[in-house]
Amino acid sequence: MPFHRTEFPGLFIFEPAIYTDSRGYFFESYNEKIFENQHINVRFVQDNQSSSTYGVVRGFHYQLNPHAQTKLVRVLAGAILDAVIDIRKNSPRYGRVFSIELSAENKRQLFIPRGFAHGFAVLSQQAEVFYKCDQFYQKEFETGIRYNDPSLQVDWGIAPEEMIVSPKDQALPLLADCKSNFEF
Repeated sequence: MPFHRTEFPGLFIFEPAIYTDSRGYFFESYNEKIFENQHINVRFVQDNQSSSTYGVVRGFHYQLNPHAQTKLVRVLAGAILDAVIDIRKNSPRYGRVFSIELSAENKRQLFIPRGFAHGFAVLSQQAEVFYKCDQFYQKEFETGIRYNDPSLQVDWGIAPEEMIVSPKDQALPLLADCKSNFEF
């Protein structure tokens, strides 16, 4: 089974079947039918890719409704700690963080439904992150939560003095002050 449920409703780890031989490997990183067989019906409309060096922390980011995004995140090179916060009001996991190491080596992917704030930290010397989105980027609906909110206690796996965080991400609000229009 390529899907592994998490304790967060709707949040899945996807581990595709990987076929290896003396030439290398092959896998389907996304197949609509496999997702539909798990009752995950999503139409991806935008692919994003970023490259970052060790210590970069991005997030936590999300878009508000009606332009909230479902994401399927994977790593093409290197390794990251991928983390999400459930910000769906009335969710049994509201305000809790889930994190997982995604890497080019383990080929795991994280399926993130709407209603989660998303961020990651680069654990390798360099990482290329690729993610599919089911809604287009809309700057006026973009918001986030500060990466170092003390109420979240996220262990990014990087010493604070080695973190590289954009001024924009440093200025994001805490969870207690964030904008959210998501219902569970």
